[in-house]
Amino acid sequence: QVQLVESGGGSVQPGGSLKLSCAASEMTFSMYHMAWYRQAPGKQRELVAIIRSGGSTNYADSVKGRFTISREDAERTVSLQMNNLKPEDTAAYFCNAEFRANRELTYWGQGTQVTVSS
Repeated sequence: QVQLVESGGGSVQPGGSLKLSCAASEMTFSMYHMAWYRQAPGKQRELVAIIRSGGSTNYADSVKGRFTISREDAERTVSLQMNNLKPEDTAAYFCNAEFRANRELTYWGQGTQVTVSS
């Protein structure tokens, strides 16, 4: 059973930075597309950033230029560096793994809270 464990959430003032990390259990990590999603209270879960098994990335328009997703396949980790945080970034952030050969093999972490407030 694949397990994803997020860390690095917390509270920060507007303009501040946080780095989220997601560690995966034993799996063929390099064959998974890895992504970060977020969900704010009363809103649908949305894709924040994705880094595919080949290394290509995409970002939500709202975070372009502020967030950077990266992965270390040898360590089975994916990170999200978040800079210039805004109150609207406040949400629970979830790590997601999707097997590149079968989209039905998708796994989620338990989530980590990010709160941006003055």
